Amino acid sequence: MSGTLFKKEWTVGDLHPHVFAYYFKQWSNYSMTFHTHDSIEIMYVISGGCAIEFEGSAAVIGCEMTLKKGDFVILDANVPHRLTVDERGPCRMLNVEFDFRERDAAFPSVRQLALEDEMVAQLVTEPSSYLFLRDPSEVYQVLKSLVLELDRKGNSINMKAELLFAQLLLAIARLHNEAGSEGANPIDRYVKQAIEYMHHNYDRDIQVKDIAASVNLHPGYLHRIFRAQIGSTLTGYLTALRMDKAMMLLRETEIAIADICDYVGVGSRQYFHAMFKKYTGMTPIAYRNALDTQILDVRGQIIE
Repeated sequence: MSGTLFKKEWTVGDLHPHVFAYYFKQWSNYSMTFHTHDSIEIMYVISGGCAIEFEGSAAVIGCEMTLKKGDFVILDANVPHRLTVDERGPCRMLNVEFDFRERDAAFPSVRQLALEDEMVAQLVTEPSSYLFLRDPSEVYQVLKSLVLELDRKGNSINMKAELLFAQLLLAIARLHNEAGSEGANPIDRYVKQAIEYMHHNYDRDIQVKDIAASVNLHPGYLHRIFRAQIGSTLTGYLTALRMDKAMMLLRETEIAIADICDYVGVGSRQYFHAMFKKYTGMTPIAYRNALDTQILDVRGQIIE
C-alpha cells in the first residue's frame, strides 16, 4: 500500500475536523467483505481481539494484523480493508470516521497544530496509508470523551469537541513518535520487532504463531515479509540463533551437554543433537571435545 495517512492539502489550508460517524460495536464470529470509506477511520479495540486485513494489489502485498485490547489502527480514506473476529472474540470496538474541512472555528487548524508541534507534523506526513499503535489508555480516554461530547451536541463539532480532537491528535502523535515510526517503513519495523522477540525468547518453546502475535501480524504475512527482507524463514532464523547460542555455551561455559538443549529452547535432547549435527556437522559432544585441539573460525565452527 502506498500514499500517506493524511492528505497533503490538509496541511496547506486551515482545515478543521469533521466527524462523519462514531459508534461502539461488539462483534462475534464475524467476517466483513473488503470495503472502503471516504474518510479516515480509527478502529480501537476496547476488549477481546480481532484481525484487520488490508487488500493488496498486483504491485503491493496485502497485510493482515491482529489487534487486542488497547490496540488501534488509523486508516486513510479509500483503503480496502475488512474486519474478522473468530476465536479471538468477542471483540468490542470504538470506531470514529472523520476528515478535515474549511469552516469557521476558534481553535487552531491541523496545519497550525503541525507548525506548533513537531510530533503532529510527523504524524500528518506519515508515508503510509495505515498506522498501527498500542495505547497505554490515554488515546481511549480522549476518544471516549470526544464521543460523549459529540453525543451531547448531536454530532456537531463545538469548541470543547475541537479541543478534545486536538488532544486526540497530540496523544496519537506522541505514541507514533515513541514507537519510532516517523518516516520508517512499517515492514522494516515488523521484521526488526520479530528478530528482537526471537533474541529475547529463544530459550522458550516458541513457534511462528507466537512470533507473529508479538508483532500483531498474521503468521503467513510475517513469514512472507521476513523471508523477503532477511532471506531466511522465521523457523530457519530461530534455529540458527539457537544453534549459535548452543555453540557459545559449549565453548565458553561448563554447562553439561545434556542441559544445553534447555538453555536454547529445544525440549528434546535427541532433537537438539540432530539439529546441532545438521547445523555444525558434528554432535555437541564431538564439538566440545574438539575445542582443545582444533581451531575455530569466526562463527565458532571447527576448521578441519
